[in-house]
Amino acid sequence: MVGWALLTDTIPVYPLYALLFADTGLSDLQISVLFGIWSLVGVLVEVPSGAIADRFSRRGCLVAGDLVRAAGFAAWVLFPGFAGFAVGFVLWGLGGSLVSGAREALLYDGLAAAGGAEHYARVNGWVSAAELVSQLPAAVAATALFALGGYPLAGWVSVGVSVVAAGFAARIPEGPRGAAEEDGEDDGDLGYLATLRAGLAAAAARPGVPAVLVAAMALGSFDTVEEYFPLMAAGWGVPVAWVPLVDLPIVGAGVLGAALAGRAAGLPASAIGVLLGVPMALFVLAGLLRQPVGIAVVAVCYGVYRAVLVVVGARLQDRIDSRSRATVTSVAALGTDLASFAIYGAWVLGEVPGVAAVGLLTALALPHLLRARPPRALTSGG
Repeated sequence: MVGWALLTDTIPVYPLYALLFADTGLSDLQISVLFGIWSLVGVLVEVPSGAIADRFSRRGCLVAGDLVRAAGFAAWVLFPGFAGFAVGFVLWGLGGSLVSGAREALLYDGLAAAGGAEHYARVNGWVSAAELVSQLPAAVAATALFALGGYPLAGWVSVGVSVVAAGFAARIPEGPRGAAEEDGEDDGDLGYLATLRAGLAAAAARPGVPAVLVAAMALGSFDTVEEYFPLMAAGWGVPVAWVPLVDLPIVGAGVLGAALAGRAAGLPASAIGVLLGVPMALFVLAGLLRQPVGIAVVAVCYGVYRAVLVVVGARLQDRIDSRSRATVTSVAALGTDLASFAIYGAWVLGEVPGVAAVGLLTALALPHLLRARPPRALTSGG
């Protein structure tokens, strides 16, 4: 799965699509509407697509997600205009939702079937690190392809990479799922709507799940801070020409943090809160000082955040039964998208100190949220 993660995010059009929209003649308002369409699709189909993965096939959802996304990139190349870009974002949103939840469920249940569920945090950390690493070859490929053939070449290569990624996904083993904890029914005995209801019920009321679900939502929302790193660096005195290079150590720290997350998997809830809280406090100070040296602090904070994010995700998976795994994980993704608006608001009100203050509050809440224990071990449903 690490190879698939590397490939599925090495998409040359990623660093270019905003420029593509602008160079096609779209206004800032039209571009913002496109982003809104993208977000709206994710909100609407996130949880239903998780139930599809639980009812039918997690691997099939990964394959379908990559293929649907490839069709979206093709729409951008074939129909370069607002309508074509909107169709592309709808397809990209659908593809991303099919993958979200299914990936974690496929990985966890595969490890559980092999008797290695306790290694989920370490392995998922590697997958997350691979996704971050892929940003680097994507940027290099975007530069080279644009020089050779402009936006169309970068777009068609992105289509091809997505199709190849679908082929990789088709080769990922899909482990068996155990019986449901509550009633002993196999997930295959339930229809789609019953699977969806079971997942929503587990997210809302299953012992040990709701509190950790809230933790995963709140923590995951901090991914949006990445979008502000270039603005932050420029505001702290880094010359604009150097901003892309300054961003590399931050990404590198995120890769390292995710890759080493398995070492923190066994920490008690209180220690995880401290692990996140200390760098968030330093983040506040860096935001107040507004000096280039603060980039080093940001890198440390981002690395620790990535490690804690993986650990909290693993705690959530430990509390979900096999039948509802993708659906509940999709609920977490939906909550993360909604919670991200709090991060946007914190940035508008206080920039780095405002966001860091929200991070400190999250760190204070983590020990309480993570102490909720499942009634018994939940791996593949047995």
